[in-house]
Amino acid sequence: MAQLGVNIDHVATIRQARLTNEPDPVWAAAEAQLGGADGITFHLREDRRHINDRDAKLLKETVTCKLNMEMAIDKKIVDIAAKLRPDQCTLVPERREELTTEGGLDVVRLKRRVGPAVKRLRAKGIELSAFIEPIADQIKASADLGFHAVELWTGGYAHARGRRQVAGALKQLAEAIELGIDCGMLVHGGHGLTYTNIGPVADLPGFSEFNIGHSIIGRSVFVGLREAVQEMKILIS
Repeated sequence: MAQLGVNIDHVATIRQARLTNEPDPVWAAAEAQLGGADGITFHLREDRRHINDRDAKLLKETVTCKLNMEMAIDKKIVDIAAKLRPDQCTLVPERREELTTEGGLDVVRLKRRVGPAVKRLRAKGIELSAFIEPIADQIKASADLGFHAVELWTGGYAHARGRRQVAGALKQLAEAIELGIDCGMLVHGGHGLTYTNIGPVADLPGFSEFNIGHSIIGRSVFVGLREAVQEMKILIS
């Protein structure tokens, strides 16, 4: 069964709407763990729009399951990650004007920048994952650069409409999973996954981890974070 990483960024988004101290994403991480989360994911963005440096430090000190830091390949962020030493770093694309991460990191085009970041963070004992689109060249390049895992962008499936589009997106993901495993990497999945669409993706053999945030945090408004995490874990299984 695939593990569930709960992304807590949107708890910090609510806090930042009023520039106050609640709700606290660090407390949310504790609640998610009590609900059975196998990992906690956070994205320390360059503009600190939600998670900030204080959050990252306290998450490192308090999270007892896998801690996954999503991050751009910006040198200052790489410096922070090397010092913080989370269990895993997931390298993602980042644009200031976007509402959320859209599409995958182009490791083929950016390999001269990605390679040194991977090498430095691996030297700190950190597992490295590349958030990429389910494209063969991107998967092979990720393996060549030394990533331990790839997280496949599932947005193509999440945004698909009609049986034909959905079937095509699932087929693309299935082929990408197989290639990723053949390249010696773990395969994760994330983006746009919800309580209503996770089933067919979770049924694909080979995924070892899903990272889900917005849908779980949204559900927690009505049932609480522990229950929301438990419900998603049941659907994944």
